[in-house]
Amino acid sequence: MSAVASVPVSPTIGQRLAALDQGQRLRLALGVVLFVAIGIVGLVMGRQAEWRVLYANLADKDGGAVIAQLTTLNVPYKYTEGGGAILVPADRVHDVRLKLASLGLPKGSVSGFEMMESNRFGMTQFQERLTFQRGLEGELTRSIQALSSVQSARIHLALPNQNGFFREQQKPSASVLLSLHPGRALDRAQLAGIVHLVASSVPEMSPSAVSVLDDTGKLLSTSADGSGGLMGADAEQLQHTQQIEQSYNRRILDILEPIVGKQNVKAQVTAEVDFSQTESTTESHKPNLSAENSVVRSQQVVESTNGAASSPPAGVPGATSNQPPAQASAPINGAAQTLAANGQAASSASGGGKRESIINYEVDKTVRVVKGATGVVRRINAAVVVNNQVTVDAKGKTVSTPLTDAQVEKMTALVREAVGFNKDRGDSVNLVNAPFAAEKVEINEVPLWRQPEVQDIARSFAWPAGTLLFAAMVLMGVIRPALKSMGKAPTFAAAEGAARGGQLDAIEAEQPDRPQLGAPRDSSEPAQTSASELRLEDARKLTRDNPAAVANIVKTWINGEAPA
Repeated sequence: MSAVASVPVSPTIGQRLAALDQGQRLRLALGVVLFVAIGIVGLVMGRQAEWRVLYANLADKDGGAVIAQLTTLNVPYKYTEGGGAILVPADRVHDVRLKLASLGLPKGSVSGFEMMESNRFGMTQFQERLTFQRGLEGELTRSIQALSSVQSARIHLALPNQNGFFREQQKPSASVLLSLHPGRALDRAQLAGIVHLVASSVPEMSPSAVSVLDDTGKLLSTSADGSGGLMGADAEQLQHTQQIEQSYNRRILDILEPIVGKQNVKAQVTAEVDFSQTESTTESHKPNLSAENSVVRSQQVVESTNGAASSPPAGVPGATSNQPPAQASAPINGAAQTLAANGQAASSASGGGKRESIINYEVDKTVRVVKGATGVVRRINAAVVVNNQVTVDAKGKTVSTPLTDAQVEKMTALVREAVGFNKDRGDSVNLVNAPFAAEKVEINEVPLWRQPEVQDIARSFAWPAGTLLFAAMVLMGVIRPALKSMGKAPTFAAAEGAARGGQLDAIEAEQPDRPQLGAPRDSSEPAQTSASELRLEDARKLTRDNPAAVANIVKTWINGEAPA
């Protein structure tokens, strides 16, 4: 009679949990809770809404009002680092902006010509002019703030009242205060653009009447006379001088680089430029020519003729005869008749003619006005350094050979012709041959973990990777040991050792002998029941037929007692 080897019975989860002690149960519960919490947090963080900027660079008063309204509207918000911007969920940015705009927030926004739309009936001319000026200032502020380097701007316009009764009209002027982004600066072209933008927006405003300042009070725009430059020199003059020097440097390099190589020549040119403005007037006269060769400018002829008389002039010479006649009166004596007789005699005696001729000739005069040109080059000093000739010998070794005196002289002549050398104005050209020092370029290799691309990728995967790592630590350190301890719980064995085998043999003795398994049949025949299944079926039948005996056996196993 064959003995039953074992009866494998898999314990249930409840039986395994019941087999754990209190410490193992606590560790298992803690691990399960942590694992679930990590999963929930990872899911929530993965689904977290994207944040967008609602408003940035608000005043404290406007920022407080906006935060109060966001709290009232139950809109989540947060600040960026430094509190420079207010962030809200991306899907609610436009909705929140419209709601805040309906409430008039933020109040510090710049208003333009829309101020003209709310004109009240009965406004005075002064109020209309003031509203237009404020609207124009707002529009210019918006235009300037559109520049990438400008953070904020304020514009003040001085628009005089134009009156046709004034002989001399005042010109408008403007002041611009700029606040730039940190680390940003405006170049001269951008400053000129801002100045001309403001000047072109106001009638009869010249660019010289626009002043631009930064938030530190520094004057960025130069005045018309160039007083805002460095040490009395206008910035445009300095720029013009630099352009001249760079032009001469380029000429020297262009003519020598094909001969000695691109990196084997260095040149520096200093130009002395005269920006003084001069004006001279010269007036010259030539000697008078003869009347025949002179040009008549004007001619005046006075000719008078008196009537002829038979007798020569008579009368009393002197002042008496030239005075007007006395007042007429009644003749008392014969004096009046005597005077009348004398006057008649003078009139009749007068006779002859008179002719006067005045001729003005043109004077040969030359007036010459000469205005000196500005930006005239007064002197040029050029310094040129040429490297030695580098050749490779038969052994493949690099050899540095100095230039000959003839080569240096030829190159000096080329440089003089290139810069327009003029000995009379004091130009100088100095060309020197010297070996150049070999530059050792140290390549600072950035470690892989410091490269910006790698850091960006690491930041994007830091949270998911950390979550997975922590979950793996909990799984391997808490849950897995608990599961192993559960696997070590008591299992139901069918027979252990010879002692327990005797009891099973006694039970099996009551059953008839079972036939031995036959030879394997063809695959087409139905498969026979295996030996383990037969033993399991015998155990089940024994349990049904004699449950008391089976209960005693199991009780003996649980108590750990040796079989009798």
